[in-house]
Amino acid sequence: MPTVLVIDDNRSVALALGVLLSLHEIDCVSALTPEQGLSLLAQRPIDLVIQDMNFSSDTTSGAEGVALFQQIRDAYPDLPVILLTAWTHLDAAVGLVKAGAADYLAKPWDDQRLLATVQNLLELGQANRLLTRQRVRQRQQKHALESSYDLRQLVWRDLRTEHVIHMACQVARADISVLITGPNGAGKERIAEIIQANSAVKEGPFVVLNCGALPAELIEAELFGAEVGAYTGANKAREGKFEAADGGTLFLDEIGNLPLAGQMKLLRVLETGRFQRLGSNKERQVKVRIVSATNADLPEMIKAGLFREDLYYRLNVIQLELPALSERPDDILPLARHFLAGVKSLSSEAEAVLCQYGWPGNVRELKNVMQRASLLARDEIIQPLDLGLPSSASKLVGQAQNEPEHTQQAIEQALHRAGGVIAQAASELGLSRQALYRRMDRFGIPRQR
Repeated sequence: MPTVLVIDDNRSVALALGVLLSLHEIDCVSALTPEQGLSLLAQRPIDLVIQDMNFSSDTTSGAEGVALFQQIRDAYPDLPVILLTAWTHLDAAVGLVKAGAADYLAKPWDDQRLLATVQNLLELGQANRLLTRQRVRQRQQKHALESSYDLRQLVWRDLRTEHVIHMACQVARADISVLITGPNGAGKERIAEIIQANSAVKEGPFVVLNCGALPAELIEAELFGAEVGAYTGANKAREGKFEAADGGTLFLDEIGNLPLAGQMKLLRVLETGRFQRLGSNKERQVKVRIVSATNADLPEMIKAGLFREDLYYRLNVIQLELPALSERPDDILPLARHFLAGVKSLSSEAEAVLCQYGWPGNVRELKNVMQRASLLARDEIIQPLDLGLPSSASKLVGQAQNEPEHTQQAIEQALHRAGGVIAQAASELGLSRQALYRRMDRFGIPRQR
């Protein structure tokens, strides 16, 4: 049951409020002086404070209420406070609301309005506490991962990313093949690096081959090496990626681009650890951990006869699916700030545009946008137009520049005054519904109220 503390020198006020709140399953405790109120706050959990503005019979300025509010705010910055005031104290109460008080009510108060205000604030407080606990758990989980594993200084905050990282660390030490799926530019190679860094062969080489970056006739030579004259232009013998990765990890990016002939040879290496260079009859033996990645739909390629089913199951002992950046939005701003490297910072309008943009090029595109903005922005703070995003983002840029900015506190107060009705709160703040949602997401204010 939530608990409300009433601080008022009039016992009848506390009694009336106690009866009203108890009828709605809200516990009420009272104090006659600011000192008693502060003592109760230190002794037990309190969810909300209702305080008077005057505590001396010969004082009507509201100064005592201002002093008490400031003491509560300093000691308990997240505790909502409702002010009870006579009209003569209205200016002081309005000033305290601007300073962070949740609301003010005139004496004599309207029971229904007071009850609605209290219930809204208690619900908001509960939601904020749940969000705070969730954030604490996330920080603890993130710290546990960072302290237990070598994450190659990866930057992330989104839970979907964390799930992939956790899985990668779990399978790293097992001598099995891992297939990482996800769109281009999402960061699949970074996940492969984490697997290598935490594997039993972490001291060995980490060798990368992008199967989509070479002509089909050269991929086999890259994989297995070649002797002199094995193909046109082969003027000297060369070792392949398998030899270079012996005792370590070979990361095969865009594995779906490997031609069928190369797939057959790759399958044999995975089964036996043996292969031949192009143009040679000599078999070579290697011990290599295979991690592969693709943005292709390999099951569909199997149906089309473009990818071997037996190879697919050899590569796909464990599959890690890395979502697109747009599907892990909490990563966007941490990554953006990381790419700026402290050289410049982002305005709140630019942050809003970054969070709303679709990022078809994923993390790679975000990195390029940040590097370009850092070089071309004239000021130290990057604005929306400095981002140089495609024309599809221009509407968002215009909205972000024309919409008024508000603090988290102002948004939360507008929401509770509106009873959680987004349209009403947005209208009061001079924002569109989507603009208010963007600010709620940025500040971590729950949408379900």
